[in-house]
Amino acid sequence: MLAVWKYFRYIKAMFRMWIKQWKNNRLLKDMVYETDEETNRTAKIFKGIEEACLKWDLAQPIWLDSNIRDFKEHARCRFSADNFSESIEFDYLEIHVIEEA
Repeated sequence: MLAVWKYFRYIKAMFRMWIKQWKNNRLLKDMVYETDEETNRTAKIFKGIEEACLKWDLAQPIWLDSNIRDFKEHARCRFSADNFSESIEFDYLEIHVIEEA
């Protein structure tokens, strides 16, 4: 039993989040944010969104109560034009946690 514990102690927990831009029900851009940092889930989510926004030159979306509720229930949510302080060239940005270990 001790050997098994030593083995699992060195395996890092992987977190993956899929971030997508949609327009007219078509996928425009997507990326997968991966990390094995030992931070909390919220920090990983915010870091993933930040990296996507920097990559695509977007403003950070504003989390509304409906976004928080959807994310808690389904581990995914959509940010529409109402969530951004600048105009966007797509219908919505969707985030979806695809792996959490």
